[in-house]
Amino acid sequence: MRALEAWLAVLGADEGPLFRGVNRHGQLAGSRLTAQSVALVIKRLAGQAGMEAHDLAGHSLRAGLATAAAAAGVSERAIMAQTGHRSLATLRKYIREGSLFLENAAAQVGL
Repeated sequence: MRALEAWLAVLGADEGPLFRGVNRHGQLAGSRLTAQSVALVIKRLAGQAGMEAHDLAGHSLRAGLATAAAAAGVSERAIMAQTGHRSLATLRKYIREGSLFLENAAAQVGL
């Protein structure tokens, strides 16, 4: 929360995009970050954390949230409201992929 409040103070605006680019001179852009910019930030930070970053992007954050929320018992409707999914079938693909090892029938019977 403190980081968000500090960022809002830097923005100095009550409306407009929350996440904006910063140019090489430290000046804030008026427009939101592009999908490519988000992907570059995620790849850089993942690389710094020692992770393989070539397959990561902003989509990874959305998929991770959907999967973690489902694992925590959050309703599909609430997850869709947060992630912006319009199709329950698409959301369920995210959840199934992420829960392959959480809901493993063999593991649940002790194999």
